[in-house]
Amino acid sequence: MLKIGEFIYPWGSGHYSRMMRLNAVLGNHIKEKFEVHFSSKDHVYQKLLEKFPNNKDQIHEILMPTPIDGRFGPSVLLSLLNLLLPVSKNPPLVKQVTSYLRQESKLYDKEKFDLVINDGDMGSNIIAKNRQTPSLFITNQFRPKLHRSKSYFYPAVVFVSKQIAKASRILVADSAPPYTMCEYNLNFTKDVKEKVTYVGHFTTSINIEKKPTSDLEKLIENSEFGYWMRTGNKSTNDGTGQRYERVFHQNEMKNEKRIVSHAKNEPTIDSVLGKDGKKYTISNALEKKIDWIQIDIGFLSEQEKETVLNLSKYAVVNGSHTVMGEILGGKAKPIIGIPIYDEHTNNIKWAEEKNLGVLAVKTKQVIDAISKIKDNYNKFEENLADFSKNFDPNGAENTAKIAANILEEKK
Repeated sequence: MLKIGEFIYPWGSGHYSRMMRLNAVLGNHIKEKFEVHFSSKDHVYQKLLEKFPNNKDQIHEILMPTPIDGRFGPSVLLSLLNLLLPVSKNPPLVKQVTSYLRQESKLYDKEKFDLVINDGDMGSNIIAKNRQTPSLFITNQFRPKLHRSKSYFYPAVVFVSKQIAKASRILVADSAPPYTMCEYNLNFTKDVKEKVTYVGHFTTSINIEKKPTSDLEKLIENSEFGYWMRTGNKSTNDGTGQRYERVFHQNEMKNEKRIVSHAKNEPTIDSVLGKDGKKYTISNALEKKIDWIQIDIGFLSEQEKETVLNLSKYAVVNGSHTVMGEILGGKAKPIIGIPIYDEHTNNIKWAEEKNLGVLAVKTKQVIDAISKIKDNYNKFEENLADFSKNFDPNGAENTAKIAANILEEKK
């Protein structure tokens, strides 16, 4: 039986969602019998245990080093301190790296993988190269363009790119140029370009079973609104939410309807704010025909998400690559991007230059961005139609084909 190792970096949710979409189609292309071993930590490890309860012996907790959480994404200061000192229950980074590489090496030696697929985990690239195991590295960044305030990160960026380069193949989860949304996060060096393939975005391909229209869907019918998305790990999600709240308190937002998705499976979040200043449940707001201004949702069902995206005028995002792909390419809707990291800024700047959205760092810029999109909506629609037409959503399928070909060549 063939053995495939999937190493999933546990920062945020994008790495996990990509790998699950890939895992769903691997069997369509690999003809021999195979088993997959998953490795990660924290919330991703828990999700894997929940998703594959009958395969717990194939799910491995590997303590991959991650940045230290701050108020708005990773804390630069705490992460730098953690290089040599223990911080927030994390041992010094040097010790973490040594320990996690030892863990992964033992797993390689035990399972003797025929192929490894790494999404964000660079350490596995190193081990695979040393053991001459074919490796695929899925990514949307290589040497991100750094902004002046973060230029001191350049040595670290170079180091990371060298570890990425150790993979047998580098698969970019994006459309091929000139429609590469993560272009400013790549900047490939000449020595790796021959091993790079643009496989496309890993968009969801599930057929949504039509269910009765929910109260939320009924409530937002015939309404013009923006879709404000909170995504990412806790600090990113919370930081995004705080930025949104500052915008909502501006006078210009008094009549600007919005739906805020919190990406948290907590029904207590669900509420409707009426223009009368009172809060209602979704069912009560529908029953009383409340003229609403804001709807907060903990977690949207797939059907509700489709409805919200289809009816929304624009989407507000933090610049997450996965989310931007779904909005710009999948739904052809303009975005307003409020970035947390330089990676986000680069994605949003690219979209802004192509007139697919607007970058907004300050509160007033968000207000201006809403006006700009509404005043020039036809122009945005034209550009989005071209981008959407050239959008490649087949990242999972294309990666599965590459994996199958590598395994076939090994025979």
